[in-house]
Amino acid sequence: MLKKIAVEHLRLGMHLQAFCGAWLDHPFWRTQFVLSDPNDISLILESPIREVWIDVSRGLDLASGEAVTEAEMILVEEIPPAPPAIQEKTSFGDEVKRAAKICAKGKEAVVSMFQEARMGKAIEAEAAAPLVEEISNSVLRNPGALISLARLKTADDYTFMHSVAVCALMIALARQLGLDEQQTRDAGMAGLLHDLGKAMIPMEILNKPGKLTDEEFAIVKAHPAEGYKLLLSGNGVSQMTLDVCLHHHEKVDGSGYPEGLNSESMSLFAKMGAVCDVYDAVTSNRPYKAGWDPAESIKRMAEWKDHFDPVIFQAFVKSLGIYPVGSFVRLESGKLGVVTEQGEQSLLKPKVKVFFSTKSQAYINPETIDLARSAEKIAGREDAAKWGIKDIDRYWAGDKV
Repeated sequence: MLKKIAVEHLRLGMHLQAFCGAWLDHPFWRTQFVLSDPNDISLILESPIREVWIDVSRGLDLASGEAVTEAEMILVEEIPPAPPAIQEKTSFGDEVKRAAKICAKGKEAVVSMFQEARMGKAIEAEAAAPLVEEISNSVLRNPGALISLARLKTADDYTFMHSVAVCALMIALARQLGLDEQQTRDAGMAGLLHDLGKAMIPMEILNKPGKLTDEEFAIVKAHPAEGYKLLLSGNGVSQMTLDVCLHHHEKVDGSGYPEGLNSESMSLFAKMGAVCDVYDAVTSNRPYKAGWDPAESIKRMAEWKDHFDPVIFQAFVKSLGIYPVGSFVRLESGKLGVVTEQGEQSLLKPKVKVFFSTKSQAYINPETIDLARSAEKIAGREDAAKWGIKDIDRYWAGDKV
């Protein structure tokens, strides 16, 4: 039996079933657990959440004789589904603030899932569903914000934030391919859980700054199969998630692993996972190398003829742009700047924040140019190091870097 009660009536031993409010409004990544720490109740009381659902069959009920009016409490067998909130398109600047919170809470969720996997606990896919929903809604409001922000991870954060980034990339790609909402959510969940097998790899190998030995690389290559085993013993894990976990390192020419699948035998979703996984990997800072510029990454990936399915890769580029957010470019006028947002009409006409002049060899007042409404054009990608420019990400991400 489920009861909706005011947060003031919470006590240790109650089983929280759901929070009445937005996922970002409460302080936990999970929504279902037994209250065992007094600090957890304090955090809930300090949050904007004013009501919660408790499951009295799995935890304590209201205290005997506690005064609760009928208006304050609702009893149900199942929580009625909330009507889906309409996601209005937002500006990049507005969405990036919310995306920063989602990324932080998403990292916490993935860290927790990895720890539970190491301890032998069964994976509960349903527990991660609210996170996938938040990421999906953010991508719907402004696709560039969370995807770009999730790329800015430290080398130590890589394993965990990579899962959040691939979740967002899979959702954006699924929408570009015209998949339905359920498939899109499943693609997001597959992206979030695709690297779970890395929980079984020693951290000193995962975060090794130098080249891996053959033995160490063999251990790393076992992570798809290890993840598949973990997910197979979990609850509520979709077939798509299992497929992407096991096959995201396959290549269309058959040279991938662990099963040497090719274009004919790889599923649509495995092909999606392969592209999303590689893009985030090559654009992120790793213990052994700095990430590539986003536009440079798209260019290089396009040259790997036998690696990705061409139709999937084309859709991926459309979902991100030829010059994704964060790309460092030179305009025909000689100004250098960073792409801050995609254009609505053309992949070649994003918004660019310029801040350096190659003619005067000096910084200029930052100015955002919408190439769709300007005679300016992108002349090509640029290497920031060549001009001695550092921290270009702060020009589009601001204080979120």
